[in-house]
Amino acid sequence: MNQELLFFFSALGAFNGIVVGLYFLFFSKPKHLSSFFLGSLFLALSIRVGKSVFFYFYDTIADAYIQFGLFACWLIGPFLYFYVISAVKNDAILQKKAAFILLPLAIVGGMVMFIYPWSNYRELWDYLIRIIYTQWLLFVILSGFVLYKQRKGIFNNTNTKAFKIWISSIYIGNLVICIAFNTANYTSYIVGALSFSFVFYALILLLLFYKKRDQLLFLETKKYQSNRIDTNEAEVIRERLQSLVITESLYLDPNLTISKISSLLQIPSVKISQTLNAYSNTNFNDYINSLRIETAKKMIVIDNSFTLEAIAMDCGFNSKSTFYNAFKKHTGTTPSKFRVENTTA
Repeated sequence: MNQELLFFFSALGAFNGIVVGLYFLFFSKPKHLSSFFLGSLFLALSIRVGKSVFFYFYDTIADAYIQFGLFACWLIGPFLYFYVISAVKNDAILQKKAAFILLPLAIVGGMVMFIYPWSNYRELWDYLIRIIYTQWLLFVILSGFVLYKQRKGIFNNTNTKAFKIWISSIYIGNLVICIAFNTANYTSYIVGALSFSFVFYALILLLLFYKKRDQLLFLETKKYQSNRIDTNEAEVIRERLQSLVITESLYLDPNLTISKISSLLQIPSVKISQTLNAYSNTNFNDYINSLRIETAKKMIVIDNSFTLEAIAMDCGFNSKSTFYNAFKKHTGTTPSKFRVENTTA
């Protein structure tokens, strides 16, 4: 490829990445914690890629910019990890968790780079760069593990097709870029920058052509984002809800409603919904059905003589179709297949 064109394509991707990163940080709507992490991720990647581009074509660039690019690289993995978590889960205390990890990482990284600047300790930085790339890769793996744990809510739900494509593209794109930089010694130093430009423009095209942006960027529109329940209050409600519903097996009641639970607990229905949304990323019906499905799974395994229809009724489902749909949603398989796979002749 022509060197001027190669430089233009790589540098333009880094520049536009900075613009998009700033957009998500300060202007993106609806306001959501995931937008902060996504914007920070784009900024960190763009700064790191920009450093690679200019160092590859103009290796006389200031040492300070090289140092800044390495610092940004140190934070790429953590920003990806917290973007994935904030996009797929509505964790009420995620902001505190993120600060607990990100601040020490930023402080340690800043101190190392101040005490041992790249320009004066280049041999040491040969090892430090390996540590940075290894840490980046570890956070990519952790992000993949989060997606794997949430696979039922993301990949088995037909209503999340757009988000499924988006989050998969973000993750796979970062994985490709991370591998490209980790293997630069065996390929070319510019491969990482080219990978970023390709992934970046693919993501922007997806973003521009999808109108319902909130459904694309995070798993579901958070109904209670503007009116969050206090963390301590939510914890008390969660414990009382579990004690009532599980201990007294109320979830087996086919006529159970959130209004009935609200009346028994003397807690407004909206606060119960807020608590479930914040702690379990679910709604009342799905919460109750998940408990029913766990009971149904035990019954299927314990005694093969029960018909699936009888199990459905005993577990609180009003119809066979409702039972089958809920079972498939929560387990990824049908009751019949589950019975075959988990019982012996």
